[in-house]
Amino acid sequence: MKRTLVSLALTLAASLSLSACAAAQNTGAPSLAKRPVEGRFDVAPPPVIVQPPGPLPADLGGRLARWEADAAAAQQAFAAERNVTAPLVAAAAGAAVASERWVVAQQAISRLVATRAPLTAALADIDRLYLERSVDEAIDGLPEIYALRDRLADMVSTQDAVLEALSGQLPGQ
Repeated sequence: MKRTLVSLALTLAASLSLSACAAAQNTGAPSLAKRPVEGRFDVAPPPVIVQPPGPLPADLGGRLARWEADAAAAQQAFAAERNVTAPLVAAAAGAAVASERWVVAQQAISRLVATRAPLTAALADIDRLYLERSVDEAIDGLPEIYALRDRLADMVSTQDAVLEALSGQLPGQ
């Protein structure tokens, strides 16, 4: 019986507070409806016209061609050196750390890394060029620059995977 009285009292209190809220709405409180002044800014922004990048400037064409040639030469040198390095690493796979076979394999991996120098230098140069032109807002030729940069980065990534695989075959790595 007590629970019923408590429940009835709570229901009565809740209904009185709700009716008080409803009464307050009719007392001239400001409306939350949209006012005419708020619609002034419902205007589409003017279109921004962005000029597409123009062709690659003549002075950059030679630099890009040189970097691409350097990267291709480095890729060929890497492939040739990989063919020499892989058997040496395989021979050292079970050798003890600092043994002669292990040292020979480490040296071969170092020579393989050295063949990448022209490729990584070209990638660094093209990254620098891309950043400088972006900062200067010189967008002409950026698609060509970025396309070459993307190809060079893919070459470096592939070579990184080869080096990691070879180094992973040696004990102590």
